[in-house]
Amino acid sequence: MSELTKVLLVDDNSKYLKDALPFYGYQVTTACDGIQALKLLSSGNNKFDIMLLDVMMPNMDGWQTLKAVRSNPYTKHLPVIMLTAVNDDKKMVAGLKIGADDYVVKPFILPNLLARMEAVLRRSNIAGQKRTDLSAEKASLSSLTAKEKEVLQMASKGESNKQIAEKLFVKEVTVKTHFNSIFKKLKVANRTQAVLLALQAELI
Repeated sequence: MSELTKVLLVDDNSKYLKDALPFYGYQVTTACDGIQALKLLSSGNNKFDIMLLDVMMPNMDGWQTLKAVRSNPYTKHLPVIMLTAVNDDKKMVAGLKIGADDYVVKPFILPNLLARMEAVLRRSNIAGQKRTDLSAEKASLSSLTAKEKEVLQMASKGESNKQIAEKLFVKEVTVKTHFNSIFKKLKVANRTQAVLLALQAELI
């Protein structure tokens, strides 16, 4: 088993994370854009455990890079955390459907990113074993009410609280209450994580 977790950091402004992550046991290789990242991934000498992928980059942005990673049979299971300056639920959901494993919104604090990385690596089981059994997550999802599942399905389409409220003919505060209940039952912090869990369990 490798002593250090190998990270491919794809960002045109990578100095901070390149300097910081090695202190926490990560071996970091950087790429300034998607084109360079795909070249590193195609090299037989490089095997990475996780990719940190910035959305806004020159030449090839994060969305295009993620699509290329997921369409390649050799890299399609590589865990990918998107780094984005835009906190846009619709774009985040679209990215999850393409195959992002999680999101971290800039500016972020390092402990938050490290916790997300550890969680994604645990789920992906980097030791090369079978991917984590989702039975526990499915059990949590089964505890959702029909209305909560409906709200979660609408959220998976990138709809805002206001849009969901209008379609369900309820007040926006009622939608927020549904989300709070969903977060507690699924043990997640936000709607992006809730949608990701539902996608993994094939609820949506």
